[in-house]
Amino acid sequence: MKAAGRVVTGAEYVSAITASESDRRYRGEFQRLALELTARGKSVFDFGCGPGIDARFYAEHGLIVSAYDIDARMCEYLAGYCRDFIATAAVTLHGGGYREFLASAAPADGARVELVTSNFAPLNLVDDLRELFAKFAALTSPTGAVLASVLSPYYAGDLRYLWWWRNLGRLLTEGRYAVRGAQALIWRRRLADFALQCAPHFHLEEVFPGNHTSMRAGARGAWVQLTTCRFMFLLFRKADLPVEGSAGQPRAARPA
Repeated sequence: MKAAGRVVTGAEYVSAITASESDRRYRGEFQRLALELTARGKSVFDFGCGPGIDARFYAEHGLIVSAYDIDARMCEYLAGYCRDFIATAAVTLHGGGYREFLASAAPADGARVELVTSNFAPLNLVDDLRELFAKFAALTSPTGAVLASVLSPYYAGDLRYLWWWRNLGRLLTEGRYAVRGAQALIWRRRLADFALQCAPHFHLEEVFPGNHTSMRAGARGAWVQLTTCRFMFLLFRKADLPVEGSAGQPRAARPA
C-alpha cells in the first residue's frame, strides 16, 4: 500500500493499525463475532487480509483459512507471519490483481467456505459491490455468510470534516459517495445501498456497531446507534435463506 506517495511495508502497516487502542478494540470485536458465526474446523475466506493478523487469529482458533490480498507487500508479510500455519495448510495465501480474483474459478462444492470475512474496510475500496458479492456467492456454501467491517457514513466524529458536509447531499439522495484516499477512492455507503448492492446473491441480515451490539438490518433508527462508532459490522446471508421475523416469518428489511 501507499501513504503520502511512499510505499508502506507490511511491518509499517502492522505498526500503524495496532497503535490505536480503539482500532485494537474494533479488531477484537470483529474477530470475536467471526468466531461466533462459525465453528472449529470450518473454512473461512479472509478477503483483503492485509498482513494476516486476522488470518492467524482464525487459524489459532481452529479454523481453516484462505486469505486474499491485492498488495504484494502485505502478502509477503503474511507469508512470514503465518509461516507455521501455511506449512500445515491451516492458512492458504492467495495474491494477484482484483480482476484476476473475480475471474478465478469457483471452488468445488466441498471446498466452499462457511464464512467470508473482510475486516478494516476493504469493501470501502470497491466501487462495484455487485460483482464482488457474486464472487462471494461462488466462494460460499449454500448456508454461507459474509461478515464485513466497513466505515460508517453515520459516524458523528466525521462531522468535523468539510468533505463529510460536501458529500451529505449525495449520501442522502444517491446512498453513497467517494472521497480520495491514500490508495484509492474510499466509498461510504448507507445501509440501504449495501442491501441493494449485495442482491440478488445475499441479503443484509444484521448490523453491529463496533461495540458488537446487534440489531436487525431493518430496525427503525438503526443508524442512530451507528453514529457512535467509526466502523460498523455487516452480516450478509445467502438470499435464499429467510430473514427470521416474528413467528418465524421472513421479514423485509428497511435499512437506513
